[in-house]
Amino acid sequence: MGTFLTRFDMDEFTALTRLGSHATFRGGMAKASSPKHLAVIPGDGIGKEVIPEAVKVLRAAALAGGRDLAITEFDWGADRFLRDGTTLPPDAIEMFRRDYDAILLGALGDPRVSSNRQGTDILIGLRFQLDLYANVRPCVLFDRRLTPLKGRGESDIDIWVVRENTEGLYASMGGFFKKGTADEVATQEDINTRKGVERIIRYAFDLARRRGRKRLCMSDKSNALAYGHDLWQRVFRQVRSEYTEIESSHMYIDNLLLQMVRDPSQFEVIVTCNLFGDIASDLGAGLIGGLGLAPSGNIHPGRVSLFEPVHGSAPDIAGQDLANPVGAVLAAAMMCEHIGWGTESRAIETAVRAAIRENKTTKDLGGSLTTRGAGDWLANLVASS
Repeated sequence: MGTFLTRFDMDEFTALTRLGSHATFRGGMAKASSPKHLAVIPGDGIGKEVIPEAVKVLRAAALAGGRDLAITEFDWGADRFLRDGTTLPPDAIEMFRRDYDAILLGALGDPRVSSNRQGTDILIGLRFQLDLYANVRPCVLFDRRLTPLKGRGESDIDIWVVRENTEGLYASMGGFFKKGTADEVATQEDINTRKGVERIIRYAFDLARRRGRKRLCMSDKSNALAYGHDLWQRVFRQVRSEYTEIESSHMYIDNLLLQMVRDPSQFEVIVTCNLFGDIASDLGAGLIGGLGLAPSGNIHPGRVSLFEPVHGSAPDIAGQDLANPVGAVLAAAMMCEHIGWGTESRAIETAVRAAIRENKTTKDLGGSLTTRGAGDWLANLVASS
């Protein structure tokens, strides 16, 4: 289904956002460029509420910037899994590589599927099979009233956590022996390859250089993990010598977490392994006001990449129009930057800052808007930018 818009009208725009599986969107002053093809997977729980709002804001940005945008929605998640057993179809990886510029994914997880098989197959499957080795999680404080840290302001908390995304303890290497008995043994292998460690450390330094950041900290636990994290130490020493303009340092992960709370201003870019990056970025989200404000990019430079809010599916509030859409909206902003829409990315982030400043937010951030109301406010502001 194709649709052409020459002006912004909220009723019409909202209707477009609620369209079926496929829509093409063009701004009134279209540029001479081919459309960007985006895949959208709302997922489960509040993912089905916040992702439409992110798409609404994304379309407003495309309209304001005169961009061509083709969106295809996929109904993969618990509902589809319970209906016909579909998780990640066997042809999905090749389809995404061939046909799409980026993927916007909502939360996955539903109490009706105790194993969360659909979540594991879809999210982990996409991360690993598309080789999305860099998980980038900005932890940026937009307003000092949101942080639990006394006396800290916006200039103190602006941390980009770069997490290795395809190895480590999340590589699903291990097994059971005598499972279910008193003598059970469970093993979980920590996988660290030279290629994987070097490319994530190099990615973090490149991100720091690209964003004008002056400080980078690598975190590991090499005093206890004497083999895998010795590799991190050696590769870090090698790579840091190529980026002499960036002040690079090392901290053990337990000290890093303590220091993030004690004085977050000392960090600009953090690079670490899969498990530690997951933990550090969640702590960082707590410092800026909660997981509802945290976006995430699963990135392979130059390839189709996946963007998502960090928060989960929150089944306890699903369907109540209460969920905070900002994490999903900021994930859409990260996606814009990845596909070369820098102006649109900045417009979305500026709108989020304004919403927080003017208290045009959901209740968890102190506002009174619903999920849809917050999305409408952001879309209107982006469209007028």
